[in-house]
Amino acid sequence: MNRLLVIAPVLGGMLMLFSVTFVLPLAWSLAVDDGTHVSFFLSGVGCLVAGGLLWGATRRFRRELEPRDGCLLAVLGWLLMSVAGAAPLMLEIPGLSFSHAYFEAIAGLTTTGATMLSGLERLPQSINVWRHAMQWYGGMGIIVLAVAVLPILGVGGMQLFKAEMPGPMKESKLTPRITQTAKALWLIYTGMTAACIACLHWAGMDWFEAVCHAFSAMALGGFSTHDGSIESFQSPRIEAVLGAFMLMAVLNFSTHFVAIRQRSLRVYLRDAEAPSVLMLILGSSLALGTYLYAVGRYPSFGEALRYAAFNTISVSTSTGYMSQDYAAWPMFVPMWMLFLACVGSSAGSTGGGIKMIRALILLKQAGRELHRLVHPRAIAPLTVNGHVIENRIIFAVLGYMLLWGFTQLALTLVMLAGGLDFMSAFSAVVASVNNLGPALGEFGPTHNYASLSTFQTWLLAIAMLAGRLELLTFFVILTPAFWRR
Repeated sequence: MNRLLVIAPVLGGMLMLFSVTFVLPLAWSLAVDDGTHVSFFLSGVGCLVAGGLLWGATRRFRRELEPRDGCLLAVLGWLLMSVAGAAPLMLEIPGLSFSHAYFEAIAGLTTTGATMLSGLERLPQSINVWRHAMQWYGGMGIIVLAVAVLPILGVGGMQLFKAEMPGPMKESKLTPRITQTAKALWLIYTGMTAACIACLHWAGMDWFEAVCHAFSAMALGGFSTHDGSIESFQSPRIEAVLGAFMLMAVLNFSTHFVAIRQRSLRVYLRDAEAPSVLMLILGSSLALGTYLYAVGRYPSFGEALRYAAFNTISVSTSTGYMSQDYAAWPMFVPMWMLFLACVGSSAGSTGGGIKMIRALILLKQAGRELHRLVHPRAIAPLTVNGHVIENRIIFAVLGYMLLWGFTQLALTLVMLAGGLDFMSAFSAVVASVNNLGPALGEFGPTHNYASLSTFQTWLLAIAMLAGRLELLTFFVILTPAFWRR
């Protein structure tokens, strides 16, 4: 209870800050006169008042945060902000239950992109703007955003930054002060989003669609303004623009920062993950396009490559856009794409999954063990891109992978017990834990998650949150040791 009281004023401050995010959809509603401005005004005021009351009632318990406080704050922060994010959806979408609204909100803030809504084209523009804005806020992390302004609240930010930023190596900083780091990352994120909006408008989208899809593309979230996703546009130019920005967003934003500061593209070659990520995604796109043409799925190689490239990039970056029903392709293709969604993102990007750095460490560790069988006395340090990886990081990766595999196995069994077929249950869990969104089977790219039971809805909602916080941050608060003094 003492630990909850310590973080309560910070949670209150975060809710007050989150209330500012309702200004965008409120302004959009007033501009287009779609009649939703009252709902956004009430949601924003309610969030501000709730945060203010929580902060005022508990501010006397403030103290410097400990590392474990950062973990608890990250989890509870996402949960509370998802409640706030669900409010305007419930107010404006007739018949939408709290469970479905919360699922939609947490799918947005975790950049998963799973949806329970249909008829997206008929929603008020400001509701779609809000759905996509939640993904954009969640992309780099609402909590990292709060770190940039937490000094106003009188607390430090390093614990939050380590709890929220994805990847196994979180100690490196780009600037001497953590607040400067957060601001630098958000500046790059905002600049790239503005560029994406301009390019999408040039490619043929109107400003409303360009803003929404730029938000979800940079967040690698995958929400769209159409039930048919990107297939609705039938535009190679739009697919090319989105593909390029998804590839940029899947790389480490720290690497973008250094590349801009040094004005050199060589930074990407020196990055531990960027070459592997790009080669895996682009190589798979070419291979799958060739395969689809070889099996006669498309009449020309160019058409096969176009659809294979866009959908492979979308799924492997954990975005979840769709320009063709890839679930109808030969099963090898969507299953390979689902595998890519687990490993295709860089640490420090807005993508989901285990991150490429962990995959590289695992492969090199396996190679080192094979080497030791042949040369048992050899001293062979594990290196990635010339950097020696400490044993504590290797053990952390191994522990993470065990938890990652067990989580998906356990959740799949629970979903199977609820009556789902194996492909639907397995792919829905993988898509949720790895923040992909669309799955296969009953929850394929041309379907949504509306058929889930209430229990299954909450189960996958928690799976999205656990995956977004990379499991360890989430599960540590469930251990008895966490709550001991």
